[in-house]
Amino acid sequence: MPKKVKIHIDKVSKVYQTEDGRELSVLRELSLDILEDEFVCIIGPSGCGKTTLLSIIAGLQPATSGRILVDGHIVSGPGRDRGVVFQEDAIFLWRKVIHNVEYGLQLRKVPKAERRKIVQEYLKLVGLEDFANFFPKELSGGMKKKVALATVYANDPTILLMDEPFGSLDYP
Repeated sequence: MPKKVKIHIDKVSKVYQTEDGRELSVLRELSLDILEDEFVCIIGPSGCGKTTLLSIIAGLQPATSGRILVDGHIVSGPGRDRGVVFQEDAIFLWRKVIHNVEYGLQLRKVPKAERRKIVQEYLKLVGLEDFANFFPKELSGGMKKKVALATVYANDPTILLMDEPFGSLDYP
């Protein structure tokens, strides 16, 4: 049985306006189908549009033209089906690790006992089970990245969009 298309990128372009009024074309009519269960890496030099493409797929910014469909639905904004690990850490500095990881679950009103079970599972997965009650300022850069990864995993998205997620991690 053929796999279904999970993400359909249809002639997506993105043009930015520079401060001096010029147009900077970052993506030009990009088309791509990503099938269910595929692992895809987008590679290229700095500034070629990788982060922009991820942001458009995530629904965090619009394309100038073209469209993106996820499971046959047009992406018009962020969705629970898409988890994003940003290049820069996206964690709350004033919340302990455990509260960062459970944040999305809390917003979805997952019961506290279930939240804690899920959080412990993903903290263990990323090797931070002993750091649940630490604040981000007490963690290394690689550990903060692991908090971001655990946070995304805990929300169980069907798509993981990751922008250089392992750059600050040490090799075990």
